[in-house]
Amino acid sequence: MEVLLLNGSPHVHGCTARALEEMKKEFAENGVEVTELRVGNSPVRGCIACHSCAKSPEHHCVFSDDVTDQVIDAAIRADGIVVGSPVYYAGPNGALTAVLDRTFYAAGRQLAFKPAASICSARRAGTTATLEAINKYFLMSNMFVVGSSYWAMVHGNTAEEVEQDKEGLQTMRNLARNMTWAMDCFSAGEGVGFDKPFVERSAQTNFIR
Repeated sequence: MEVLLLNGSPHVHGCTARALEEMKKEFAENGVEVTELRVGNSPVRGCIACHSCAKSPEHHCVFSDDVTDQVIDAAIRADGIVVGSPVYYAGPNGALTAVLDRTFYAAGRQLAFKPAASICSARRAGTTATLEAINKYFLMSNMFVVGSSYWAMVHGNTAEEVEQDKEGLQTMRNLARNMTWAMDCFSAGEGVGFDKPFVERSAQTNFIR
């Protein structure tokens, strides 16, 4: 099994990284291979809906100067996906949102029926709104959102402060175990002949006609 951990924070060793590290340790104990990618702090373009990705055999974005195409490749290859973000104004990091917009616009159909999860870090509030915003990418792409023993969040201004959030780190460990279990179940189902559901796509209506 392989899981993609996407860190939407610009900080290499920040709070979001600490939360993902707790999950990474749990995945390692369960024999799950981990691919880690970071949005980083370089400029990221937003999606312009040019449809160039539809002409790409690899489902790549026309803008190749940031991490998005790496995310697309890793997400398609992975058995499960975890996306983490700090809370910015009660929502995910803008650069992460731009990467997710382009990733799911280009390759959302290729990610269907994978288990996925969102996590976030915050000083105080805005956490559930951030999780909801990230989960919407999964839910409209026929993916399955994995839960944990509480909302998947940690609190603190620094990674050292996150260490004090014992319940938050516990939630990360439980989420990693649940993700491992979900990936194993999906793989076992395919192994005994359970095919993925058929997805209808013929109807697409606009509200103005």
